[in-house]
Amino acid sequence: QVQLVESGGGWVQPGGSLRLSCAASESVFAISNNWYRQAPGSARELVAQITSGGYTKYADSVKGRFTISRDNAKNTVYLQMNSLKPDDTAVYYCNTKSPINDYWGQGTQVTVSS
Repeated sequence: QVQLVESGGGWVQPGGSLRLSCAASESVFAISNNWYRQAPGSARELVAQITSGGYTKYADSVKGRFTISRDNAKNTVYLQMNSLKPDDTAVYYCNTKSPINDYWGQGTQVTVSS
């Protein structure tokens, strides 16, 4: 069973930056690698996606501030988050969609406050 482990979350002041990492325990062909987030009392939402072909997609709320990337040699997906806002506060989850399964990490907390 493929395991995904997120890291890089924490507390940051508004305007700051964080880089999240999602390391897979083994190589898996992914239709897409995704970052979701869930704030208290809200539904989980898709933040960023990168497809097997390298196409990227972002939620409108993070366009121009967040960048998703992937290092296939390290089985790791990243989410670079710049110009963070209090509304970005949430638990961030990485997700890998393969042809036969859907894998999730345990989540990492991101808190943006002064």
